[in-house]
Amino acid sequence: MAAENEPLKSKEIEEQPKNGEEEGGDGKGLAKSLTLFNGVSIIVGCIIGSGIFVSPTGVQEQAGSVGLSLLVWLISGIFTAIGAYCYAELGTLIKKSGGDYAYIMEAFGPFVAFIRLWIEAIVVRPCTVTIVALTFAIYGLRPFFPDCAPPDGVATLLAILLIVLMTAINCVSVRLATIVQDWFTIAKVVALVLIILTGLYLLIFGESQYKDSFENLFENTSQDFTKVSLAFYSGLFAYSGWNFLNFIVEELQNPKRNLPLAIAISITTCTVIYVLTNVALYTAISPDEMLESPAVAVLFANKLYGRFAFIMPLCVACSTIGSANGVIFTSSRLFYSGAREGQMPVVLTMINKHTRTPIPAVILTGALSIAYLLASKDVYQLINYIQISYWLAIGTAIAALFWLRKTMPDAPRPIKVPLIWPIIFILGCAALVFIPIFAAPRDTGIGLLIMLSAVPVYVIFIGWKNKPKFFNDFVDGTTIFIQKLFMVVDDEKED
Repeated sequence: MAAENEPLKSKEIEEQPKNGEEEGGDGKGLAKSLTLFNGVSIIVGCIIGSGIFVSPTGVQEQAGSVGLSLLVWLISGIFTAIGAYCYAELGTLIKKSGGDYAYIMEAFGPFVAFIRLWIEAIVVRPCTVTIVALTFAIYGLRPFFPDCAPPDGVATLLAILLIVLMTAINCVSVRLATIVQDWFTIAKVVALVLIILTGLYLLIFGESQYKDSFENLFENTSQDFTKVSLAFYSGLFAYSGWNFLNFIVEELQNPKRNLPLAIAISITTCTVIYVLTNVALYTAISPDEMLESPAVAVLFANKLYGRFAFIMPLCVACSTIGSANGVIFTSSRLFYSGAREGQMPVVLTMINKHTRTPIPAVILTGALSIAYLLASKDVYQLINYIQISYWLAIGTAIAALFWLRKTMPDAPRPIKVPLIWPIIFILGCAALVFIPIFAAPRDTGIGLLIMLSAVPVYVIFIGWKNKPKFFNDFVDGTTIFIQKLFMVVDDEKED
């Protein structure tokens, strides 16, 4: 038996079948169960969520012209591809799950890394799940309430059900979570391909009215540099998720080969799909009509598909299911990585020996998402607040690449990026950080305050080593209770 108030080890919990060993690995830690196809589907599934179905309106509003809007989509894809290329070097050099958190920890130490962990794990990811779940609910209910809003609370309830379902799936099995990711990724790509093929058909065989938007491509182009930069914010939001595979690199089979290959395939695929989707949308929707509709894909379907227009809201709902699953899957691994570094409660490092999943970390991700859903009516504004800290953290991770080149010059690097690419990317990140200071100083200030809230948390819970005995006893007792409740152990520390 374990001493009182000491976390239990694996042998002190009822032994369960180690099905995880069938998935690869030695039965300890997270299983290396993700194939190249799984990796591609995770990145594509996380990127293609609700963004492509709502961001075209924001891009068009700020860009002003069809030509500049299409350029924004293309340049945003190229920019994220450069960032993903840089992350491929970091991911094959620092072979730890946790993504940029792990790289910042290695390069700049625990304090800077904790600020990144705090804002990403406690605010950004749960809010992202909340937005995706709400989008699922709104579009999923559209076929049942085509001419009116659904009853109050129905959308919120449906969003909660989605979060609970995705949380349960990620607790039960990595394999089941990847199956969900794979199939819903295929479904959302099929939906976008349907839009693309429809648009291309209209461009080639359609009447002249379907080509009107392309007559004067750069007419009404915005001359305000600040507005153009905000167009890139909308475009880049739709590409969010490009770095998520780095958060689960420990579960990826043959990461030296599969990580860069998955990144290359997925970013190229998403960029091509996004640009062609926007071209297709402009065949049936004028720039003015796009500004009046926050759900352009539904408007597109209503104008072209007649009685089959209900297919599009259902496709958007399928898209968001895959996105919610992917964000929960990767977010729980961020908690796992933070706890393993001693910056989150130790119970978040623990996995169930039967399912090989970090159940406490998965449940915490889902619980925070539901909390934001219930507590805030304007989660979108909250996401706007933390954009500056998001790009500041991404830029810091790229700065880690330069630092690690200096401090680890002889470390094996399966991928070594020419320095021109991280230089371009970090300059872009700097622009995304500093421009909002002048464009939206109030939102920027609130975002910085949210980020700096990590400082007192770090001082109290991590920096303060000599905590009172009652506090430590409470933490240990809670850890044991959660271990028994979810049958989880820290099997990487077993004798």
